[in-house]
Amino acid sequence: MSRGTRNCNPGNIRRSRVRYKGELHPSLDPAFKQFESMAWGYRAIFILLDTYRQRYGLETIRGMISRYAPPEENHTALYIEALCDMTGIGADEPLDTRSRKVMVPLVAAISKVENGVNASWSEVNAGFDLTGFCPARQG
Repeated sequence: MSRGTRNCNPGNIRRSRVRYKGELHPSLDPAFKQFESMAWGYRAIFILLDTYRQRYGLETIRGMISRYAPPEENHTALYIEALCDMTGIGADEPLDTRSRKVMVPLVAAISKVENGVNASWSEVNAGFDLTGFCPARQG
């Protein structure tokens, strides 16, 4: 079982001062956050990517993943390529981070890259449901 799965943190989000709903305190993992369930872990990825768009103007897979998985720690170019291959979304295509249709496949792909196994679509969708994003924009 992968570390992300054990921690219910499918995005392997590192420990930080940012607190997410459903996060366990304190995390027993010295480097990564832990969540109550996979759905809460998926919610954290959706919220983080939406924050990247709103706060930092990162609107593409390339922009978001360059921050999320920086080259100092990851093979960022390969990560971006894998996400584009899995989702059919171009690396520089602007994303609506509040669209279920766009983001559920992307977050499922991030989970696959991070953990090496396919994400549970029901858990990813449950995580999206927990975001509270406007239903009218989920199309």
